[in-house]
Amino acid sequence: MKFTKYFQTVALTAALATGATVAFAQDKEPVRFGLCFDLSKSYTFISPQVAQAAQDLAMYTNDNGGIEGHPVEIIVRDHGNEPQRGVECYEQLKREGVFLFNMLSTPVTNAVLPRAMKDGNVLMQSFVGRGDAVDGEVFEWVFPVGPTYWQQAANDVAFIKKQMGDDLASTKIGFIYLDYPFGQEPIEILKTLAEKEGFELELYPVPLPGSDQSGAWSKIRRDKPDYVISWLLAGGHVVASKEMRRNRFPIDRYLSVNWLNEVDISNIGAAEAKGILRGTNVAGGQDVPIVKTMLDTYYANGKGNGPESLVRDVYYNTGMAIYSTGFEAARIAIAENGWPITPESMKAGYESISEFDGDGIMAPVTVTGEDHGGGGKTRVEQWDGETWVPLTDWSADYLDVVWEVIKESSEKFTVE
Repeated sequence: MKFTKYFQTVALTAALATGATVAFAQDKEPVRFGLCFDLSKSYTFISPQVAQAAQDLAMYTNDNGGIEGHPVEIIVRDHGNEPQRGVECYEQLKREGVFLFNMLSTPVTNAVLPRAMKDGNVLMQSFVGRGDAVDGEVFEWVFPVGPTYWQQAANDVAFIKKQMGDDLASTKIGFIYLDYPFGQEPIEILKTLAEKEGFELELYPVPLPGSDQSGAWSKIRRDKPDYVISWLLAGGHVVASKEMRRNRFPIDRYLSVNWLNEVDISNIGAAEAKGILRGTNVAGGQDVPIVKTMLDTYYANGKGNGPESLVRDVYYNTGMAIYSTGFEAARIAIAENGWPITPESMKAGYESISEFDGDGIMAPVTVTGEDHGGGGKTRVEQWDGETWVPLTDWSADYLDVVWEVIKESSEKFTVE
């Protein structure tokens, strides 16, 4: 299902022709999305881009008739990456009638999740949060559409296996990570795959905020892993690049989590970063149709919801992926169950998404009542000194192993 399906209707064409597009959406109640984001503390390197993308997409949708005639309202609040403030944001917006939430933070999402489950509100959890939340039979109100950290880590191992001649038995893989929930999330699946494939797994925890990595890289120099998978953020990658040079570790054996963007490359140095790898959940660059549309329609005319520099960033595309999927779920909810949209109809809308790729912004996802992740596909890209070059197609690997771990973990979950 392409994103442009929203607008390819006879009614919309007529409205555009008469200039009446906005009016017929504005006289109806809005579809409201609550964005409780960290805009002031730890995740300021990504949250503004995602929020800006959500607001741009809402503006474009509203300018083109809304979602099934209803405008979109994006409500943005700051939680500073503090779980209690995230809970307070959730409770306040809930009192205001909001039932669609996104926290964009693993610790805050984990704190809010039990409340959303109890209340029967929809929690959008794309690209963050606990890996077992894709189990829709247990986490029925949580939608981590796209790959979880567990699946991304499994896909990274599959990539390394291919580079090692399809045999990991004599391979050593290092895992360097921020020693808090975000960084710790993939450890369980990596240990499971190490046992299955016979590779040696070495763990290298790094204390927050990620600026002190000297001890970890000294150990990496001694251990000599074949590859290092990295679960660091922002400046952490810059520090890692310096430590790699100091410890003579090849940068083309460093495979980053998806949180490595154009700003990080600039801070490392475009030439110095040549060869670095990242797993990615979305297509980068400005050639993606919906991103080009935002640039041409709004930013070329000074009408975007933030600086144009943030549009030229993979994290903006991440926001487009998250909210194009959310808008598609809302479209299905209204089309199939009418207005008012409810948590139940929104849940059903998400679970009816089939082969949706946001017009090329991400790998196609199909969400079901059993699988709220949509397939878990990622790809590996490499920086060539000027741009990111895909090395693989979109794929999801070790699905049987990942789902075995998912089920073992989700069975232990209780809302208490």
